[in-house]
Amino acid sequence: MAKAIWALYPTHSEVQFKVKHLMITNVTGQFNVISASLAGDDETFQQASVTFSADVQSINTANEQRDGHLKSADFFDATQFPTLTFEAAGFNATSGKVKGNLTIKGITKPVELDVEFSGVNKDPWGNQKAGFSISGKINRTHWGLNWNAPLEAGGVLVSEEVRLQAEVQFVKQA
Repeated sequence: MAKAIWALYPTHSEVQFKVKHLMITNVTGQFNVISASLAGDDETFQQASVTFSADVQSINTANEQRDGHLKSADFFDATQFPTLTFEAAGFNATSGKVKGNLTIKGITKPVELDVEFSGVNKDPWGNQKAGFSISGKINRTHWGLNWNAPLEAGGVLVSEEVRLQAEVQFVKQA
């Protein structure tokens, strides 16, 4: 049986991150240019493979100066490493977890993310769509995103912990 291919439907998908700033508030950002695909045997996505990529130049925190700093060598080094990727084989949508390899700045590390499978439905034009909510946490320094500054009162300017949140919709390819 051939695997069904599902492509990310970007107009109904978002990938965001949150990082603690000054140890007191969270800064939210997202990648505006993303792509992903799923390949699975059926609509339960048992043993599906997942690929995801984000264009680092599309990072958006609603602050141009901060976005520029995030694209610099202090963080993502977007000139040298323009894409971040996530790949997983054998994803099981009903398990609530996806384990795969996240690559940032040319460094690949295993991660496990929580997944909520929302199901499959047809849109008004007859296209089959599948929805997922994904969340997790990573330590940015594991991927060489090390820049920081100490605070006078203690702590650091930017937390090492990054919370990830994605709401993604896929459309089944004919």
